Amino acid sequence: MERPSIRQLEYAVAVADRLHFGRAAKACHVTQPALSTQVQALEEQLEVRLFERSRRGVVLTRAGERIIERARVVLRSVDDLVQVSKESREPLSGSLHLGVIPTVAPYWLPRWLRRVRRSHPELNLFLHEDQTDRIVAALRAGSLDLLLLALPVDAPDLESLPLFLEPFVVALPRRHPLAARPRIVERDLEGEQVLLLADGHCLRDQALSICSQVGAVESSAVRASSLNTLVQMVASGLGITLLPLAAVPVELRGISEIEIRELDSNPHRIIGFTWRAASPRSEAFRQLARHLERAAPAGVTLLRDAAETGNASSPG
Repeated sequence: MERPSIRQLEYAVAVADRLHFGRAAKACHVTQPALSTQVQALEEQLEVRLFERSRRGVVLTRAGERIIERARVVLRSVDDLVQVSKESREPLSGSLHLGVIPTVAPYWLPRWLRRVRRSHPELNLFLHEDQTDRIVAALRAGSLDLLLLALPVDAPDLESLPLFLEPFVVALPRRHPLAARPRIVERDLEGEQVLLLADGHCLRDQALSICSQVGAVESSAVRASSLNTLVQMVASGLGITLLPLAAVPVELRGISEIEIRELDSNPHRIIGFTWRAASPRSEAFRQLARHLERAAPAGVTLLRDAAETGNASSPG
């Protein structure tokens, strides 16, 4: 059997992604007849139909689903081959697609990006902000190269590099009884109504875990889609919330109705990088991590320093 060409696999994956031959052809910068001919030739070589074509559109066959999944793996391997060549010349060059969660992006990226662009002007960094499950899926699919998120990400096919401990703090309305205390102990939060993010945000799961430990309960008043909304609700007196420390200078800028207090139990999350274990760019990602260490927000603890002093602890 004749082997499929890389071009044929690219065209077939483009059709599978869009379920439309015309849009796939446009994305591949070829005419629709040219793309259709190559996909048909691929089906004939493999002796299997990849797509069902009808007036209602295009649908992957069951065999097509399995073959497209393997085609994606082949194309990723080809991309990795090209990247190995680039890495031998300049580790941090070309395109890099970074996935980042919304509760990290606005607070961690600005200073880091300035440093990276200054040090590596030949690196084209593309940012993709989304929830954890979706960026992990995109990383596995090959559309993202590197993730910056809260760890752990438990998956044998992925490699993670923990970098920082970021504390959580309590945000209170200024007139809340607990605002009069310089520091809050766990028993102070027993029975308190805590405002949380909506389902899908990993920060919600982390906050729920902290609430269960200290006896607080989730408020039914609001489930926000962003930390900014949570802060506005706290400022309006609707409840209290837990914020990652790096978000405080950004989200509370110009807001005088909120007090921030530490918890004696020092709850925290771990921030780090994750990439595919088979990626040839692991050394480049570690170089980017060193830039992030130098540009980290105030108040977070570098895990390398914590390990050296014996102060590292498990996530809160």
